[in-house]
Amino acid sequence: MKLRRLSTRAPQFDAELAALTRYEAAQDPQVPRSVSEIIAAVRERGDAALLDYSRRFDRSAAGSVAELEVPRSRAEQALAGLAPEPARALRHALERIRAFHERQVQKSWEYAESDATRLGQRVTPLARVGLYVPGGKAAYPSTVLMNAVPAKVAGVRELVMVSPNPGPMVLAAAVLAGVDRIVSAGGAQAIAALAFGTSSIPRVDKIVGPGNAYVAEAKRQVFGQVGIDMVAGPSEILVICDAGTPAQWVAMDLFSQAEHDESAQAIVLSPDAAHLDAIASAIAGLLDEQPRRAIIASSLAARGALIETRDLAEACALADRIAPEHLELAVREPQQWLPRLHNAGAIFLGRWSSEAIGDYCAGPNHVLPTAGTARFSSPLGVYDFQKRTSVIEVSRAGAERLGRIAATLADEEGLHAHARSARLRFEP
Repeated sequence: MKLRRLSTRAPQFDAELAALTRYEAAQDPQVPRSVSEIIAAVRERGDAALLDYSRRFDRSAAGSVAELEVPRSRAEQALAGLAPEPARALRHALERIRAFHERQVQKSWEYAESDATRLGQRVTPLARVGLYVPGGKAAYPSTVLMNAVPAKVAGVRELVMVSPNPGPMVLAAAVLAGVDRIVSAGGAQAIAALAFGTSSIPRVDKIVGPGNAYVAEAKRQVFGQVGIDMVAGPSEILVICDAGTPAQWVAMDLFSQAEHDESAQAIVLSPDAAHLDAIASAIAGLLDEQPRRAIIASSLAARGALIETRDLAEACALADRIAPEHLELAVREPQQWLPRLHNAGAIFLGRWSSEAIGDYCAGPNHVLPTAGTARFSSPLGVYDFQKRTSVIEVSRAGAERLGRIAATLADEEGLHAHARSARLRFEP
């Protein structure tokens, strides 16, 4: 296949880049309608609707919602039955993810003013969180770790995982990460059950985790009743490289994201035209041996590009403009260029830092903002499972000092009951 080739020197480049990076989900209009109906049914009929939809969409043979729940013993058996190498890999990944996220924990704080007025912020964990993990033919234990570990580090009391037909690796990861309950249910019906609660499924405070178009739409529709992590778009990788990075490495890094789905995006920025030629040749030579080559080829043809820049400084400026999910800075002195980069979900410094390691075991979270939202959003973290409450204790002296300020401002706004409330503390 021939990958799109662009140059920042071309007069039409801005228009070409806008077309390349624009993503508009071509969603079937039936999806929101179907999801709305499913959510309404689960709200009205609870367990009965959840069971009906699980039988219909997940092909569940459960006779009751109680049978959808995965016994702890089964999950523990899945962990015990893993081969040594996958078991070690899960444990090592979990340890690294936990060590990173423990550094994100926010603490409560307060301070006292001279008149004994005390102000502060109280940080507390969410009480109950729902975790959606895609299931069926695919297995995503990394999704379990990346979502469950920061929740547990934050102190979430109960973590309820829903997944259609979870496999042994997913169950094993759930045990290791401290998931409290596992329900074998998926789709919009599982999201609705978590958002509104049923007789058997507790209502949660927040729902995290990826899913298909129905799951994403369900999360969008229940937001406000519960919190959600994000409505993520397709996977993205942007590589800034010089000739010192082997072309085959770059090609495989592009494949690593393109293989997710046909809408994924993979872009290379480099001032070296010959190196871009070498990357194009490596892509052509390596593609046929990829098990998911059809998906990769479709993704690269639709949303991939090799872009020649004037220099690395321009490449960094362009990357900031694109704001990718994953950004590899595969150049000789990456630290030199890091201060120029502000908009990316995760930045991988140097030639040895493959994005694939970040997906599984580097430590930072792989749940990242997509579709340019890295301009204002952050990776999933412990802070997403904590909430902050302001604490205000006004002393008698402070009631007069601050009350006069509050009353003046309230009068100016025409909110006279506010003003009177403040004055009553210090005026007869």
